[in-house]
Amino acid sequence: MLDKLKAIHDRWKSIEEEMSKPEAMSDMDKFIQLSKDYKDLKPIVDAYYEYKDVSENIESTKELLATEKDPDFREMAKEELNQLIQRKNEMDEEVRILLLPQDPDDKKNAVMEIRAGTGGDEASIFAGDLFRMYTHYIESKNWKYEVVDLTEGTVGGYKEIIMNVTGEDVFGTLKYESGVHRVQRVPQTETQGRVHTSAASVVVLPEADEFDVEIKPADVRRDYFCSSGPGGQSVNTTYSAVRLTHIPTGIVATCQDEKSQHKNLASAMAVLRARIYEMEYQKHLEELSKKRKTMVSTGDRSAKIRTYNYPQGRVTDHRIGLTLYNLNNIMNGDLQEIIDALQVAENAERLKAEFGE
Repeated sequence: MLDKLKAIHDRWKSIEEEMSKPEAMSDMDKFIQLSKDYKDLKPIVDAYYEYKDVSENIESTKELLATEKDPDFREMAKEELNQLIQRKNEMDEEVRILLLPQDPDDKKNAVMEIRAGTGGDEASIFAGDLFRMYTHYIESKNWKYEVVDLTEGTVGGYKEIIMNVTGEDVFGTLKYESGVHRVQRVPQTETQGRVHTSAASVVVLPEADEFDVEIKPADVRRDYFCSSGPGGQSVNTTYSAVRLTHIPTGIVATCQDEKSQHKNLASAMAVLRARIYEMEYQKHLEELSKKRKTMVSTGDRSAKIRTYNYPQGRVTDHRIGLTLYNLNNIMNGDLQEIIDALQVAENAERLKAEFGE
């Protein structure tokens, strides 16, 4: 373990030296990459210093116990040794997780799409509830979101809503939300008081940078049309809304939320780029699933991942068998406990695949 950590520490120091050279600033792209690598390795380097310190203190305490005769001093040394060994055991797990290969997409911003599924009007209302849940969670993380396109439901909620989410480690956190979300409750439209089951699908894509996806202008057809609904009412006589079609793949992206055609074009292009990038990302996930059985983050849009049962006040995540009886808090954005549990489950799978544990 120490050898692996030391190798990363040495790499970190070499990056530090390279960044300090006067010529480093001459190639800005390279300098930005070095800065990113330096920042990414810092948590592992910090762990190396602590792990090294704890290991050395264990050895020195053992040497002390081998020679010390005073009973009181020996008792103190034994207690300290037990604490050091406990901390080292904890760090063994922490360091293994730090040493796992990181998905570079995890640190990216995300595009989140929520669509009403089976259940008619109730499904649209539920899609609206999910949108509210996610925006509250996003705000609690001090992230930002921007709606780029939406289609309202006939009695409330949304048939579809798409937003960009920006912040730190956004995709790595929200990627667990991709899949079918199911709700069981008495709909507002139900007069007999019967519980209905409806569904909405959530897709979370990593934001694709321009260098991730090259889109040739000749491959994109642009259509401009009048905006409608919220955000477009004041400009519904101008062709500010944008629909982009990527001709080679048939992928379509639309944005009509902004009053400016230029802003809508930029937002639609970001969504289009993310959807094209997703095609390659799906191949990456398929390769992962071949190497190991994965419960989470498969990217399978048809997988039923979670049920929200209102009569019982229950939320169940089917991937890891987690059931919580705090539905109201969760629908108000308190998602962290579920996401933490999913991350722990995925890390356990990855550790088993990497270290055979």
